[in-house]
Amino acid sequence: MILRTTTSLHAGHWLLQLQLQLLLLILLLPAISMAKTVNPSAGGGDPLQIQIQPERGLPEPRAYMPDAQHLDFVYHDHEELTRFLRATSARYPNLTALYSIGKSIQGRDLWVMVVSSSPYEHMVGKPDVKYVGNIHGNEPVGREMLLHLIQYFVTSYSSDQYVKWLLDNTRIHILPTMNPDGYAVSKEGTCDGGQGRYNARGFDLNRNFPDYFKQNNKRGQPETDAVKDWISKIQFVLSGSLHGGALVASYPYDNTPNSRICRSSALCAMFQTYSAAPSLTPDDDVFKHLSLVYARNHAKMSRGVACKSATPAFENGITNGAAWYPLTGGMQDYNYVWYGCMEITLEISCCKYPPAYELKKYWEDNQLSMIKFLAEAHRGVQGFVFDPAGMPIERASIKIKGRDVGFQTTKYGEFWRILLPGYYKVEVFAEGFAPREVEFVIVEQHPTLLNVTLQPSKRIESIGGAMGPAGVGVGIGPGLGVSPGGIYRPIQAPQHYRPPGPGPYAGAASSDNGIFSTISNGLNSLYSNIFG
Repeated sequence: MILRTTTSLHAGHWLLQLQLQLLLLILLLPAISMAKTVNPSAGGGDPLQIQIQPERGLPEPRAYMPDAQHLDFVYHDHEELTRFLRATSARYPNLTALYSIGKSIQGRDLWVMVVSSSPYEHMVGKPDVKYVGNIHGNEPVGREMLLHLIQYFVTSYSSDQYVKWLLDNTRIHILPTMNPDGYAVSKEGTCDGGQGRYNARGFDLNRNFPDYFKQNNKRGQPETDAVKDWISKIQFVLSGSLHGGALVASYPYDNTPNSRICRSSALCAMFQTYSAAPSLTPDDDVFKHLSLVYARNHAKMSRGVACKSATPAFENGITNGAAWYPLTGGMQDYNYVWYGCMEITLEISCCKYPPAYELKKYWEDNQLSMIKFLAEAHRGVQGFVFDPAGMPIERASIKIKGRDVGFQTTKYGEFWRILLPGYYKVEVFAEGFAPREVEFVIVEQHPTLLNVTLQPSKRIESIGGAMGPAGVGVGIGPGLGVSPGGIYRPIQAPQHYRPPGPGPYAGAASSDNGIFSTISNGLNSLYSNIFG
């Protein structure tokens, strides 16, 4: 009897333990499906951060999470990039607009996201600015920085007064990747080399634009053609092109007139190419200022420290492009000479394609620079060109006297020009109107507002001279815009603006050929692969 009682007690105790264990297991099941992970992008991260593991058969969650409004510090392939941009546009329709300027060789869209309080249409008086990333496919840090910049803008608009001011007064166009095909074959962790640098046909897109100093015979590519068409339709004031492989802000010109001296000698050209002579624009003071704005707001760039012992160091973190190494067919020179858009090249990572866990650090280094740089579009002079009835004059030709790279008004008669404090004269002319010269002053505190009214053309006798297509003074005479009736008609301004002087190179293809030309081209390509 006693034995039975003891056995019964043991059995009851065992059954109770089993029930308690089952109950505990049920309570812990949600926790078992969760794993503690360290976030590598945080440089060690919080060891208590929890990440829910996906169910079997579902794609692993990464990149943009609509409910969490979160963009991870990882590299995004083209499908993920597209999903993020579309989701952002859908979530923030009052701040963003998504459009494609064309397709790559392999059919990938070249997406542009407009971020502004007026994203779908141009608001009169608002300058258009842009960023272009990933022109070299194996330099994707800029691609990711631009995605995070979009995310920061839309999530900070209501809480950050500086961001609100910038988006209320600027239309920001962001092209995260100009070379999606090259990115698709690049490899994470590869700091040097050329795999993925070129487009799907093997062309370097930053050597594929028309050049002011030298004939560029490289066949135009769909990606560069799309960008050329894009900037011909929008009067961009300011632009930054994001690269990797160095830590420096590089400004025009990228090419140099010295290369023209050596057309008769390939050997001479080879050594002239690497003479490292600066090639300065008429707006050199402005370009240096813009470069310094980026470098000084960057966490490290302005220190001018070389990425490697064998690579150059840059004073204050800036350099003239040609002084670093000359190149033909670059995008920043094309923006400036052809359309008056002030573009600089931003080399933001010593490693071309660093590991993803370093992306958060790059964001922290570049965030303030990227924002402050765009605000420089509001420095200098801005205004309108009208006729006597107060109607805007479209495509009026404008040039700051002494700065022989011109620009044009928009269809609303608007114009902008970034200038540093000082006294200036602006020259304005348009077909059917008498040219006009106006003096104005630029101050540091705010942009100068300047409206110019042009009067209809008068008889030649009342005009001492006229202005040529590039805004350069010319005399009146046969073939210089004089109609048979004796009425002065300024020569129609060409679509592309180019300063007078040694360029643009308009002759036949260079006669340099043979082994020395091949060596020169090879050295140029090698140098580009190493430094960006």
